[in-house]
Amino acid sequence: MGTQNLEPGHFKAYPPQGRQLAIEHLDLLRQLPASFVPLLLREIIGYDWKFPAEQEYLHQQLAYLEALTPEQRQGVMTGFSRVRLSRQLERFDGAGAPARYSELLSAHLWTTHQIDIFRTAALDYGRAVDAAKAPAPPVIPRLAVAIIGQGVTARKTSLFRKLRQQGVYFNAIRPEDGIRILVEAAASRAAAHPIPFGHWYIDGGVAEPVASPVLTVVAYRSLDRERAAVLKKMAHVIRSGSGGPEILHSLMVQLTPEEIGLNGTGKEAVLNHFLTDVLAQGSGTQVFSTSFVQWTAREALRRAQPVTLVARFAPRQRQRPLDDLITEPQQEPLLDPEGSLIDADMGAYLTWINQQHLTGAGQASFLVWWEGQSEAVAVGPGLPRGTESNSSLDMRQLLSQMA
Repeated sequence: MGTQNLEPGHFKAYPPQGRQLAIEHLDLLRQLPASFVPLLLREIIGYDWKFPAEQEYLHQQLAYLEALTPEQRQGVMTGFSRVRLSRQLERFDGAGAPARYSELLSAHLWTTHQIDIFRTAALDYGRAVDAAKAPAPPVIPRLAVAIIGQGVTARKTSLFRKLRQQGVYFNAIRPEDGIRILVEAAASRAAAHPIPFGHWYIDGGVAEPVASPVLTVVAYRSLDRERAAVLKKMAHVIRSGSGGPEILHSLMVQLTPEEIGLNGTGKEAVLNHFLTDVLAQGSGTQVFSTSFVQWTAREALRRAQPVTLVARFAPRQRQRPLDDLITEPQQEPLLDPEGSLIDADMGAYLTWINQQHLTGAGQASFLVWWEGQSEAVAVGPGLPRGTESNSSLDMRQLLSQMA
């Protein structure tokens, strides 16, 4: 695909906002290397379904590139210009099918031993974009909560081992109404700061009732039909024997909300495209509720960059061979609460790490609580690290100490 030959007609299949964005920046796209443009177009073609934070970063990239002189732009793109493309890639319509082009490019880079060149170029480019404009701090300090251990009343291993050194370990929490207090706290933050997709409540089972039009609520059990649709498509590929992991991955990347029973247009489009990505591309999100919560929380933090996140883990089904889980899903699977507690404990730690990657990490707070029990760890700028407290606190008082 020669970028110099790009025309508005190349974007006719793009959604409206993405098509307009591509045409507005057509002159810029014509000046960028052929190995880079389809990757940028992959972001532009999905613009209509991106979260506000993602849209803002895409605008930041385009503004940065356009502000450079031709010589400066050539310098920034040097690494991408060094990539040697195959004849197939040169002829491929990367503007019309940028996602497929990305798959072909990835395979080409590995087989021709150019992956290190490309990775270095991508990292240098990302650092240059970030350095051009410092990200704005969050409107309020971020708060993330992980609730683990649902259905478990006794544990065999120590909890929060990785997080205790980061904050205060509380061992006398009064758990009454803890779930309700935490969910209502998220709803209150959403009402006070109504940021689109800025406040999330993710539940690995059935979500608690919450009356908030601003709080984004995602629940594993409410997606039973959609998960079954994804598993059916995966099982078809596996049983057919007509394709390996590459074919399956390509199918999942191209999956649309409509193909699994979700509405891909209108006011629900952004969230439904996000959920489709989680179910189609997440690792184990189709069959394990703990994986679903962890992956959804990770992707929400990475993509939407919320200021409030409550992630409640629920018991997952017991481990079985992966092929069986995909091709022979059980209607009423056996649950493994104890194993789920271990999974969720690690999931909570990974959620804290992902929160630390966002702006304002130094002022952010994080809470992990063993549901219905007296143990919790709170991490925040005003809390001493690596300490322990036996103060008797209810959940509202604990949140107050973290503020």
